[in-house]
Amino acid sequence: MQPSNTLGHPAIHARRKRRLSRKALGAALGLCMVIAAVTTWLATRTHIVDLGNEQQLSESGLLQDWAEGAVIVMIRHAERCDSAPGPCLDDPTGITVAGAEAATRVGQGLKQLGLANSDLLSSPKLRTQQTAHFILGQAMPSEAWLESCDSGFAKEALARKRAGHNLVLVTHNGCIDHFARQQKVAGGERESGYASALFVSVDGNGKARILGRLNEPDWQRVLASAGR
Repeated sequence: MQPSNTLGHPAIHARRKRRLSRKALGAALGLCMVIAAVTTWLATRTHIVDLGNEQQLSESGLLQDWAEGAVIVMIRHAERCDSAPGPCLDDPTGITVAGAEAATRVGQGLKQLGLANSDLLSSPKLRTQQTAHFILGQAMPSEAWLESCDSGFAKEALARKRAGHNLVLVTHNGCIDHFARQQKVAGGERESGYASALFVSVDGNGKARILGRLNEPDWQRVLASAGR
């Protein structure tokens, strides 16, 4: 019996190697499938470019789309009084003095783009109403859906976009987040700063495409540069 056992060892080792090879192959195939799935997911994500970069502003096509009245711009309200150290404008549920100054600068930037063919709407909240006032120099019409910030926000926004007219919406971070979510923007890129603007192009079929985001400090600089 001893010789038989001795002769059997190579066969046992061979079977073990084959089993290990199959396991290794299975693990490798599984890893490849995971990598492929992640790669596909990443490829379908929408990235929000920084329109404060002059090259990205130029490549986005924003200026041309705006001239054609094909843009929705969603502006988050300016710095809110109840979560900032600076002095309030007046009512504590509104914006700060610094926020009012930032909103004025955004308004100057919008006027550089041109507001002749624009529809303007604001959330009814005081902080958005005040922001809208300092952007435009007067009150904007308000609609409740601009403060609801639910999954129907994108549909509501697109429904109000008229052909040949840009649509300016002064709203909230949560509403802009819902729009970006539906455009498959990753969570880390959906946060909007105070008085920042998300620009969206809408084609003739009502299909939306995010052009990029412009943060408040960059408005005048890049638009003045683009106008040269």
